[in-house]
Amino acid sequence: MSQTQTQTDTEAGVAMLRCEEIEMSFGGIPVLKGIDLHLEPGSVTALAGENGAGKSTLMKIASGQYTPDAGSVTVRGRALTPGSTRAANDLGVAIVPQELASIPELTVYENLYIGREERNALGLLDRRAMIAGAQEALADFGIELDPTVRMGPLPVGVRQIVEIIKASSRGARVLLLDEPTSAIAEREVAQLEMVVRSCRDRGVAILFTTHKMEEMRSMADRVIVLRDGRLIADSPIGRITDDEIVTAMIGRELENLFPTRPEHTPEPVLEVRDLAVEPETAPISVTVRRGEILGLAGLVGAGRTELIECLYGSRRPAGGRVSIAGRVLRPGSPRHSIARNVAIVPEDRKGAGAVLSMSVVDNATLPRIAAFSRFGVLSESRRRTTIESAMQSVRLKSAGLGQSMEHLSGGNQQKVVLGRWLTGTVDVLLLDEPTRGVDVGARSEIYRIIVDLASQGMAVVMASSDMPEILALSHRALVMRGLAVAGELSREQLDAPGVQETIFRLASGLEDSSDSGAPSTDLTSHQENLQ
Repeated sequence: MSQTQTQTDTEAGVAMLRCEEIEMSFGGIPVLKGIDLHLEPGSVTALAGENGAGKSTLMKIASGQYTPDAGSVTVRGRALTPGSTRAANDLGVAIVPQELASIPELTVYENLYIGREERNALGLLDRRAMIAGAQEALADFGIELDPTVRMGPLPVGVRQIVEIIKASSRGARVLLLDEPTSAIAEREVAQLEMVVRSCRDRGVAILFTTHKMEEMRSMADRVIVLRDGRLIADSPIGRITDDEIVTAMIGRELENLFPTRPEHTPEPVLEVRDLAVEPETAPISVTVRRGEILGLAGLVGAGRTELIECLYGSRRPAGGRVSIAGRVLRPGSPRHSIARNVAIVPEDRKGAGAVLSMSVVDNATLPRIAAFSRFGVLSESRRRTTIESAMQSVRLKSAGLGQSMEHLSGGNQQKVVLGRWLTGTVDVLLLDEPTRGVDVGARSEIYRIIVDLASQGMAVVMASSDMPEILALSHRALVMRGLAVAGELSREQLDAPGVQETIFRLASGLEDSSDSGAPSTDLTSHQENLQ
């Protein structure tokens, strides 16, 4: 888009995007209730709200994916044909969803040019011209990336940036980013912010959703808050406090985000002895006691998820053993782990934690289906009664057990994934990023559930990239690096000044575990796994 066109839009007072009186329901449940929204040229607006507030639905309406029940959308004064993504694209509206639309098997330049390939005089693909054009487009945004590499192996954050550049190169005037930083490393966030500012400076109107206050402050000029489908707040970012944003999101003041940790007993439940995640990695030995919460900290790629998978049995370790209440687990066997009362909430909620097309009751049945069956036939009344009780214990908000998982908020999806294990006995609870993609109100509820379960005697192992979670909830923390333990911090050390810097230095290899007062650990050299 030209600078002249941007000035014309601004002088004429024409909003890049305007939504008026938008209403939308799913299954008779109102999701959006009379929403008005306008985006000005060269502005960045943060769209905040709890999971289920209607943020993604509003974006899908604005991008032509959904047809609203009522209301209208205009782009630079021109009406958007409801439910038409092509019409939205033609008007200059582009969306980068949480589930990226890039094609991993194709190269970067092929993704940038897909649907508008350049051809030579003979009608053949002009790959040289497209590679050169891709290099220019990437350099224009300050991105150093070989356009001939495949998209698949690239980090999620880099793929998101390529999608944004693709939209910009196609003339996007309105850019919608749905949770752009929910699954990317910290250094990729900085790159993403740079690209967003560059788009803003070119006159693009940007709307992005996030649960993170620091990202609103660093990127947005303005914040809009939705709650229960209604617009609650619309303010310049400099005129509203973090507490006011949170209060607008959840309808109440959030006094204590983290509950008090329970006392744990000396009784060992989970015992890990000389476990090697992969060949040649340093062995890991740790004991987790009944009622104890053990935090796993570390950088992306440090091995937290791999350790969790070894404990659960979905990954076979290279050596060592895992015992539950004195009974050795069969390596690489989730079924045996479940029989020994081990439960897991995986990092990838949508890919590995739940079947979104299925109902709440069917998802909750999956881990213990045999317990609800007799001679291969499900006992409908028994499973509904048991699952209803479990979902009440995690305070699930839904239209009933028959509601589809895909229509639940992220926080409530996570409650189902966690609560379904409570239909039976759990001795060890493995949590991998338990609040990823979950808003601040639902986070508070999930923290209380975790603490309640620990107080009932479960041994909890919690991997998290959220430092406040590790510091507030853990009785102890292991800092991981290169698929091994770089250091162990006691509760007293977690309370000490400067502990975040200590954790970072251990995680990045800048400090030996003995420097922190933690037990010395033989470290490996898998630095290539860090991101």
